Amino acid sequence: MSTNTIESLQADFELLDDWEERYRYVIELGRLLPDLDEKWRAPQYKVSGCASQVWIHAEHDGKVLKFTGDSDALIVKGLIAIIFMMFSGKTPEQILAQDAGAVFTRLGLKDHLTPQRSNGLFSMVARIKSDARQTLAA
Repeated sequence: MSTNTIESLQADFELLDDWEERYRYVIELGRLLPDLDEKWRAPQYKVSGCASQVWIHAEHDGKVLKFTGDSDALIVKGLIAIIFMMFSGKTPEQILAQDAGAVFTRLGLKDHLTPQRSNGLFSMVARIKSDARQTLAA
């Protein structure tokens, strides 16, 4: 299984029999994230509203935003990887137009995450959309 888009992730999820296998897969996605440079573990990159510690850093090359991030929780790190599939490499306009809730529903994540994890997931999305708005305003 090689996942780099939401569509391929959804196809991979459909191959897995149950949510326990899907959780293991999400954790594996998190393990594949590149290491986050220590300089991005500063308070301004920390995402509030997450039970776990989460850092997200955005870079803009004039056209698209690219994200790096990390968490101290394995499942959350996997959720970060999924969010980056949705948003990294997209223009600010594409990021702002993306309905993350609909994608999470399609993947089944909304029904299989604790309320605390769901809140954290949406806090990460809010942070990325805020980065996109700031990029447009610059």
